Amino acid sequence: MSIRTTNIAGKVKPVRKGFYTGFYNENIMAEKNERPDLAACDRTFNVTTDKDVVRIREYSRIVAEKIGFSANERTLIATVVSEICRNIIEYAKTGQVIIQVLLQNSRIGILITAVDNGPGISNIDMAMKDGFSTGRGMGIGLPGSRRIMDDFEIESTPEYGTTVIMRKWLVQ
Repeated sequence: MSIRTTNIAGKVKPVRKGFYTGFYNENIMAEKNERPDLAACDRTFNVTTDKDVVRIREYSRIVAEKIGFSANERTLIATVVSEICRNIIEYAKTGQVIIQVLLQNSRIGILITAVDNGPGISNIDMAMKDGFSTGRGMGIGLPGSRRIMDDFEIESTPEYGTTVIMRKWLVQ
C-alpha cells in the first residue's frame, strides 16, 4: 500500500488537475480503447446531497462488478465511496467524485477521486488517525478508507479544499 499525505502550508491554492491526471498516459488510454465497455464507465458526479451519496455509491458498485471485483470487495468499495462523499457534504458542503476504470500493464482496477473546495484539513496526520474527528463522526472514514484501498493519497490546503485519490486493483 502506498500512502502519500500532503499538507500545503499558506494560502496558495493547489493546482488539482496535475495532482491526479498523471495516471493517464498513452499506454493506459490505448488499453482503454481496447475495452470500450470499461472506458465508458468513467464518470464525474457532483456531491451535494444524501441522494447523491446513494447514487454515487451504487454506481461505484456497478463499475466494480463490471471490473470483476467480488461481492465483498464491491461492498467495501461502495463503503469507501460513501464515507468520502459524506465527508464532502459534512465539511465542504459540495464537491465532485470521479469514478474511473484503471487499465495498466494487464492490471485492472478502480480509481476514485474526490475533490472539494471546502475548508480543507488543517492537520492531515491527525485526520488519518483512528478515532479522530472534527465532526459528528466516529473518526473511521479516512483511515478506514486508507486500509480498504490499495493506494491512498490525500492533499489538502486549509481554506482551499481537499483532494483524495484512491485505487483498488483487482487481484487475478
